[in-house]
Amino acid sequence: MIYYFSGTGNSRWAAEKLAEYTGDVCCSISEAKEIPESADDRQTGLVFPIYAWGVPEPMLDFVKRLERKAGFTYGVCTCGADAGKAMKKLSRIAGLDSSYSLVMPNNYIIGSDVDDEKTACSKFAAAERELKSISEEVRERIRTYRVQEGSFAVLKSSLINPGFNRFARTTKPFYVTDACCGCGWCAERCPAETIRMTDGKPVWGKKCFQCLRCIHECPQEAIQYGKETEGRKRYRIEEYLQKRG
Repeated sequence: MIYYFSGTGNSRWAAEKLAEYTGDVCCSISEAKEIPESADDRQTGLVFPIYAWGVPEPMLDFVKRLERKAGFTYGVCTCGADAGKAMKKLSRIAGLDSSYSLVMPNNYIIGSDVDDEKTACSKFAAAERELKSISEEVRERIRTYRVQEGSFAVLKSSLINPGFNRFARTTKPFYVTDACCGCGWCAERCPAETIRMTDGKPVWGKKCFQCLRCIHECPQEAIQYGKETEGRKRYRIEEYLQKRG
């Protein structure tokens, strides 16, 4: 079984590709109300994005509840560049036999704009090649640690990530423009279940994973996060995949 958490689709795509290449099945941990029983205990995969050089809260909580299996366990994190020490920290909990990082198109538009089409498509092509290689190693039960930690990895994961979790995940900057049609899509699909509709408009509670799903996938592009996201392109993975053919 491959368990994944995905905000805007990169990790979902990676998990689905791994399932295709390994003959496994994948399950979204944010959509499953209970931990599903795996029919095959021989291998367990964990796929998720890196948030500020750390593992997202939903995946950490899930792994702590997940029964440890005797089979082969591996983790794949998707990231814009590097992962810091996130995979080593996760391995202390999950007992990973193999760890990988996978560079995917940037979509954290609070910090910078999305990649241009050429760059994004190039990253998808490279990621697909890497996923095929990972799948072969998983099938052969090869133990490895192929993670791009980047510079100052300890500092990023031990100091910056806790700061991100404590201060940067605030929902206060969220707001909607007049383009909001009140469809309620954001409230229905929020992994943190923090958005509620009030008088036909979304209102954010305190809990937020900073996955940015609501911003990127709002049909009207009406959701903003302070001034940072104004004028920046939204990331919709299906558009890039369609252009790749």
